[in-house]
Amino acid sequence: MLKGNKRWLYIAVPIFFFWFFGQIDKLGISIIQTDAGFLNDLGLTGADRNAKVGFITFIFTIAYAVSNLFWGVIIDKLGARKTAMLGLVIWTITMITAGLSTTYEMFVVSRIVLGLGEGMMIPVCGKFISTWFNHKELGKAQASWLSGNYLGPAIGAVMLSAIIASLHWQAAFFILAAFNLLLVLPLFYFLSRDRPEEHKGISQTELSYIREENPAEVGKKKKSFAQDYRYWIVWLGMIISSFLFFGISIWLPTYLIEAKSFSREAMTSITSISWLFALGFVLLCGYLADKTNRPSLLATILFALTTVFLTAGVMSPNAIVAGVCMGLAMGTQGGVFHLSNLFIVKFSTPETAGRAAGLMGFTNIFGGFSSYIMGWLRDVSNGDFGPSIIILIIAAGLGFSAYIFTLKREARELRINNTNIEQATI
Repeated sequence: MLKGNKRWLYIAVPIFFFWFFGQIDKLGISIIQTDAGFLNDLGLTGADRNAKVGFITFIFTIAYAVSNLFWGVIIDKLGARKTAMLGLVIWTITMITAGLSTTYEMFVVSRIVLGLGEGMMIPVCGKFISTWFNHKELGKAQASWLSGNYLGPAIGAVMLSAIIASLHWQAAFFILAAFNLLLVLPLFYFLSRDRPEEHKGISQTELSYIREENPAEVGKKKKSFAQDYRYWIVWLGMIISSFLFFGISIWLPTYLIEAKSFSREAMTSITSISWLFALGFVLLCGYLADKTNRPSLLATILFALTTVFLTAGVMSPNAIVAGVCMGLAMGTQGGVFHLSNLFIVKFSTPETAGRAAGLMGFTNIFGGFSSYIMGWLRDVSNGDFGPSIIILIIAAGLGFSAYIFTLKREARELRINNTNIEQATI
C-alpha cells in the first residue's frame, strides 16, 4: 500500500499527531475551565470571573499570533523538521509548568509560553505540505493533518473529563506533556526530513511524482503572495474565522452547562460531537477542493452556513438543538480553516510558504479577542450568552461578504486552467 506513497507515512503521520495533541494542549482549557477545582485553586471567582477565564485564551492567542510572524521566517531558514522538534520541547515544559501552577498569574505565564511555542504549527505544516506533495493532492494532504486538528479535541474532551473526574486537573497537563515527549517528538525525529530528496525511503518514482509540474502553471511566473489581493481576502477571512472558532470552541462547554443546564457527561458528548463536525467539514472540503477547484466558493458557502447555524442555535427553545447548532457552526469554521491553509500553498512557493503561513497564523490573535469579549459581555449581561452570539452572527456575515469578491476571478481562472490542460493533453 505504501509503494510510491511513503510521503503519507513520513510526513502525514507525524503532523497528524502534531496537531492531535497540540490542539488538546491548546483547546483543552475549554474543558478544564468548567472544573470547580481548577477555578477555586487559581482564584477564578467573583464578579469578573468570566473575563478572567476569557483572558487565559486571550493572552495565549496574542503570544501564538505574534510568534507566527517570526516562526515563519525561522522555518524558511532552519527547516520544518528541526523547528517542529524545538516547538515540542517548549510545549512539554509549559505543560509541566501549567500542572504545577498554584496561582492564576503563574498559569497565565505558562499559557503565554505555550502560545510562543505553538505559533510554528501552521507554518511548519504549510512548509511540509508545499514541499512534499503533488499539486493535485494538496487538499487531501492538508486534510490529513487538519484531521488531527479536530479529532484531537474530540477525543481530548472525553479524555480530559475522565482524567479530571478520576484524578485532578493538574494530571491532565502532566499526561499531555508525556504524550508530546514520548510519542510526537520521536515521530518527527525518526520519520520526517525537510525535503523528500533528503529521505532514503523515497524512491525516484515517487520523487518525480511529487515534483511534477502543474500544466496550468507551466511558463507562468508566480508572483509574491503579498501581491495577490486574494491572499489578503483570505487573511481577512481567517481573522473572522479565528474570531468565530475560538469564541465558540472556548465557551461551548460553559455555554452547555451554564446556559442550557447540561450535565457534565452530556456536555462532554456534545463538545466531542462538535469537534467531529469540524473533522467532517475538513474531510469534505479536502475532497471537494480537489474535485471542484473552487475553494473560494466553498468558503463562501461555509460562512453562510455558520450564520444559519448560529441563528438557529440562539433562537431554538430546545437545549439539544441549540447545542448541536452551535457545534455545527463551529464545524463549518473547521472547513474554513482547512481552505485557508490550502490557499497558503496555492498563493505561495515552497521557498515562501513558511512566511505566508506565519502571516496567516497571526490572525489567531483575534480568536483571543473573541474569547475575552465573550467573557466580558457575560459579566456585564449577568451571565447571558445572547449578546455574545449576536456578535458571532455579525462576524459570520462579514466573512461571507469578503469571500464574495473572490468568486468571479476564481471562476475565470478555472475556465482558463481547464483550457490550458486540454491543450497540453492534445
